[in-house]
Amino acid sequence: MKLSVTKNEMLEKLANIQNIIEKKNTMPILSHFLLSAGKKGSYIIATDIETALKEPLEANIEKEGKLCIPARKLFEIVREVDGDISFESVDEQWLKVRAGASDFRIACLPHTDFPAWPSALGSGEVEEVTIDGSMLLEMIEKTIYSAGESDTRYTLNGLLFHAKPENRSFTVVGTDGHRLALIMRQMESEVKEDKKLIVPRKAVSELRRFLGASDEEKEKQKVRISIGDKHLLFSVEKIEFLTRLIDGSYPNYENVIPQSNEKKMSIGKDIFIKVLRRASVMSRERASAVRFDLEEEKLTVSSSSPDLGEAKEEVGVDYKGEKVSLGFNARYMLDVLGAMTSDKVVLELQDPLSPVLVKEDGSDEYKCVIMPMRI
Repeated sequence: MKLSVTKNEMLEKLANIQNIIEKKNTMPILSHFLLSAGKKGSYIIATDIETALKEPLEANIEKEGKLCIPARKLFEIVREVDGDISFESVDEQWLKVRAGASDFRIACLPHTDFPAWPSALGSGEVEEVTIDGSMLLEMIEKTIYSAGESDTRYTLNGLLFHAKPENRSFTVVGTDGHRLALIMRQMESEVKEDKKLIVPRKAVSELRRFLGASDEEKEKQKVRISIGDKHLLFSVEKIEFLTRLIDGSYPNYENVIPQSNEKKMSIGKDIFIKVLRRASVMSRERASAVRFDLEEEKLTVSSSSPDLGEAKEEVGVDYKGEKVSLGFNARYMLDVLGAMTSDKVVLELQDPLSPVLVKEDGSDEYKCVIMPMRI
């Protein structure tokens, strides 16, 4: 194998795979990526078994070949050198890297050791749906913060992608049991039957890197999602991103969303964020507990800690109901508000321990549910 490539091209492609390569060194091959150099097209693949990324590489190929190269070490080399870079393999054991006056020799592994890219997504029929890239990015950004992290209820450690045949609706849901975020949009294509797919949090987080960049071409970016038995394949332009699905049953999110909360409070989002941040300064760090005392046209937000002291602030709100007091984890509420784009937000409440529904003013497509704390 012999090829040359620009520094920027190699650096960008290597940066994309750094979070995917296995760092724990349980299987040495997983800390490597596969470079396939061909005159009809070159690409690199990285995998941690759960996810895999395949992306094209623009290079001048003198001699075709394949090799497994240590991903972190080559990234460090490419970052430091100047100018175009040439690669040449020696007996599938070594890679010579040359850039300007710099010469490196890296120990490599044979390409036959690398896990195979699945040629099919399972034994069943593969369905495909197409979705707008910037829309999928927005749906992920508005739900990922509420998904579980290292939760013992392993199905919560991912986002639920729920595609329904009726109305071509596509819903993304995240929950960790204390809060839930849900957003619904329309797909361009439809599925034959109801599909509930639990996509791991790490995979969704990586996928964001390839979605909805700001330049005009990518504003119209389309994402093709191929649905297999145990895998999802996202095709974004020439990049292919594969992830294994989490096997199990996701909680029935539709039953969690309160339907009859009668007390409604409306408040400016930005002022609400500032009040919450100021009040939570005096709350215990782990719980970030704040108290809401709500009465007509007024919300009092307070926090206290025996070791630290207390904080209290009043703010005007649009509310006409009876007095009610609730406790919240301020961080959970701030996460929700940070994901919202409207100027005003609406809180729909019932009693001090019932789930609270938080929505953007004038929209029902994005809903968040937060469980209050005992105060």
